[in-house]
Amino acid sequence: MLMGEFQHNIDAKGRLIVPAKLRDELGEKFIVTRGMDGCLFGYPLSEWEILEEKLKEMPLAKKDARTFVRFFYSAATECEVDKQGRINIPATLRAHGNLEKGCVIIGVSNRIEIWDEERWRAFSVEAEENFDEIAETMIDFGF
Repeated sequence: MLMGEFQHNIDAKGRLIVPAKLRDELGEKFIVTRGMDGCLFGYPLSEWEILEEKLKEMPLAKKDARTFVRFFYSAATECEVDKQGRINIPATLRAHGNLEKGCVIIGVSNRIEIWDEERWRAFSVEAEENFDEIAETMIDFGF
């Protein structure tokens, strides 16, 4: 299971260190793509295969489904961890995540999320302020 919060800087070439605790779960190669809320999602290959099967079932006749699948796949890239524990994030994905310097990498069960540090801080403050109300709605999801 992927979990935890880690801070690292991305360099001018788009290289970002992936924490060792997360690398063990992600593997030497994994998929990074556009995520929601302005972050990037990273999936181990095994999880990506499961997700692909679900995406293949999306109805082609539905415009929202086509749009989502196109947007999700078009920026997806296979990242390989180098000897220093870094991955290279392409410019398209760096732009989507507004990744310029400080980054936060979090583990979220079956994926990682890569956030711009300021964007993560703003998200965290809002989530913390509303956590009790959000927690109450989790009963709707059987939690």
